[in-house]
This record gives sequence, structure tokens and C-alpha cells, in this order.
Amino acid sequence: MKILELTDELYLVDLPQNKEGFRKFISTWVFKSGNRAFLVDVGTSSSIKKLIEALEYLEIKRVEFILLTHIHIDHAGGLGDFLEHHPEAKVVVHEKGEAHLINPEKLWKGSISVLGDLAYVYGEIKPIPEDKILRGGIEFEGDVIEVIKTPGHAVHHQSYVFDKFLFAGEALGVHQYLKVKDFYMRPATPPKFVYEIARESIEKLLDFKNKTVCFGHFGYEDDSGEIAKIALEQLDTWVDVVRDVACEKGFENGEEKKVLEACRDQLMKIDKIFARYEHLDGDMKPREDYFIGNTLKGILGYVREKYCPD
Repeated sequence: MKILELTDELYLVDLPQNKEGFRKFISTWVFKSGNRAFLVDVGTSSSIKKLIEALEYLEIKRVEFILLTHIHIDHAGGLGDFLEHHPEAKVVVHEKGEAHLINPEKLWKGSISVLGDLAYVYGEIKPIPEDKILRGGIEFEGDVIEVIKTPGHAVHHQSYVFDKFLFAGEALGVHQYLKVKDFYMRPATPPKFVYEIARESIEKLLDFKNKTVCFGHFGYEDDSGEIAKIALEQLDTWVDVVRDVACEKGFENGEEKKVLEACRDQLMKIDKIFARYEHLDGDMKPREDYFIGNTLKGILGYVREKYCPD
């Protein structure tokens, strides 16, 4: 069990998976007041035991809310299991995600289709009762939790602002600490990706300056305005590179794999923060390779349709 204390109220719980390299990747944010708390995301069903142990260690007796940034299996897959331990908790989720939590059959099948065997590592998704979903305003200890719709990563993605913290999920991309005392960061744009929507989502978060950004994957940074600018610049750069490479190389006779490789090679040269990939721990690189591929495929689908159709 690994818990990072940011303040005497906010904690980051690492939820490693039973797969090499899947550490410092999936997490839950815990904001506590006395023995009460709200959570941001709950992780997978396979790691709910770790989360429950962390809450017990933090002496949390009552979970008021679970704020879901989105319903993907690595953020919300363990929700049904978690509610068996904390049935008092209410769930805050984008309206487009509600039905999939109540009946997760389609979500589970989609997870298998996209993730393959990794979905089984994460664990099957259990349904939740409809009456667990909270609709309307949210307050914790008398202070409002602000909800910001940020559908760039997924149509059901939303971010949250509370106190001096911005819980951004994957709206600003994926983040990782490095041993060289810096950070790695990249966009999180899986299919189906729409550039304009993703850009608008980041622009919304630019308005929340001087917050601590709490990432879904993984960790935090103090200057939310600067991080949002980096995310916006990265998104623009990645779309430009994929467009230029894809329209030049085409797609016939299995060229898509070569296009993705060429895009990654070019981005490693011009995106200095993404190029810090080389400083990631060795066991994390294969994990990141897989998700970089998903990100590039999302952008490729967009630029292929918009700029270089067959």
C-alpha cells in the first residue's frame, strides 16, 4: 500500500495492478476531513482491496462522494465492488456515463475489445444501483465542488475543482514523475478523438490558474496554468505531426503501422517533454508504449478523416 500525502487533507493512493510496469499509473485521490472523505475515481475491481486498506489506514469511516472523472475501466471499473464496502457513498458521474454504470455489459465488452487481456487483469465491472447516483449540486464540508465538462478524452469525462485543487482526470493528458527531478507528459487521446473538443476541454481548464493539478495518471503538479499550457501545446503539436506524416505516407498495404512509428519518431525529436520517455523506469516503458499507440491511433483516425481521406 503506497499513499502520498500532499496536505493533511489530500492523499494520493497508488493502485498497482498485477502486471509488470502497472505501478504509479492507476490511482485514487482522497480528500478527508476528520473521518469523512470524498474520493476521485476508484480504480479497477482488482485493486479495490488495496483502496479499502488505504482508507482504513487513513481512519476514514464514511465516504460521502465518489467523483468519477470518467467511466473507463481503470477509473471506475471497481465502483460496484467499492460500494459493497461503503454503501453510504454517492456517485457523481457525467450523465452520459450513468446508464453504463447501472448496466455495465456494453462497457465491459468494449473494455475487452480495446484492451484485450488487460481488461481481465483489471477485473470485471459490476453494476451499481441507480439510487447511488447523485444528481445536482455537490458540497463537502459546506464548500462547493465545481464540475467542469471536459469531454476531450471521452464524451463522459469531467473534471472537478475543490479548494486549491484541480482534479483533471485525463483532460490534460498523462503525467509521470522522473528520477531526474522532472516530469514526462503526453496527450491522452484514444479513439474516437475529436481535436476541437479536446482543445476546448483544455482551454476550460486554463481558466483555473494557481491550482494544484491532480492527474488520473499519475501524480500532481503545482502550477495548473502552466500545465494546461503545456497540454495545449502538446495537443496541437501531436495533431500537426500526425497530419503531416499521415497525409504524406498514406495508408495502403499495411502502411498504418509505419505511419504511427514515423509519427512517434518525429514527436520524440520535437516534443521535449514527451522525449523524457527515455527517463522512464524500464518496466514502465512497455506499458507506456501500448498507450502511446492508442493515443496516436486516436489522432490518426481524426486526421485521416479530416485531412487525408482515402
